[in-house]
Amino acid sequence: NISGALCISQAWPGMARTIYNDHKRFLETYLTPYPGFFFTGDGAYRTSEGYYQLTGRLDDIINISGHRLGTAEVEDVVNDHVAVAESAVIGYPHEIKGEGKMLAFLPLKCLSWGYCTAETVAAELQELISKKIAKYAAPEYIQVTCRL
Repeated sequence: NISGALCISQAWPGMARTIYNDHKRFLETYLTPYPGFFFTGDGAYRTSEGYYQLTGRLDDIINISGHRLGTAEVEDVVNDHVAVAESAVIGYPHEIKGEGKMLAFLPLKCLSWGYCTAETVAAELQELISKKIAKYAAPEYIQVTCRL
């Protein structure tokens, strides 16, 4: 039962070998943080049985109204909702605040069951995030998708 950075010890076919026109950045981003390992940029939780759960990007931080907020933090709350299958939260430019708002993409389990609407779930998620994190953390837009 441990959490930390997800790193890969051995290469596999098709994995990235550089960043176009910026090999130094590739080395600094993926190989320097943990020498001898490829750093994926993701956090992970390993159970005592040896199972892994990805916990989110370690470098995805959004600055909302002066508050630094990890996208994984919001995704964890969103994924607790019974109607949500999975989620992805991103920051996007705001004309006054620079980067100041979030957009959440999520496919819903219940749309195929026919008893919920995207609007209902979006309103419930706004309230859930406001209560569990803070009002400023609620995404301005929630986009229901078929899949991520």
